[in-house]
Amino acid sequence: MKDVLRYKNFIASVHFSSDDEVFHGKIEGIEDSVTFEGETVTALKNAFEDAVEDYLEICKQIDKDPHKSYKGSFNIRIKPELHKKAAFRSRELGMSLNQFVEKAISRFVSGKPDAGYET
Repeated sequence: MKDVLRYKNFIASVHFSSDDEVFHGKIEGIEDSVTFEGETVTALKNAFEDAVEDYLEICKQIDKDPHKSYKGSFNIRIKPELHKKAAFRSRELGMSLNQFVEKAISRFVSGKPDAGYET
């Protein structure tokens, strides 16, 4: 994965500003906006870890869950032909399109995207 840092179950997107000659990042997956920066990769990583620790401390002080909550539903846009193929394949397997997509995503994020689709 590119342009991502990980620390304590948090991830951050990172970028480089050639104008400012500095790396900068943002903690993802939280309700708040927390950014950090560093002039070297090591400094950027340290700043990210410090930002996470500070954020966790603030959340603890105000009794707030630090992670964003997810509903479990979202809209996606795909090519009509792929939609059709997925709908037909899910019917062949005796499952709903929602179940089919959930299994596909689950397999992909678990690192086993090529696993079969037995019911």
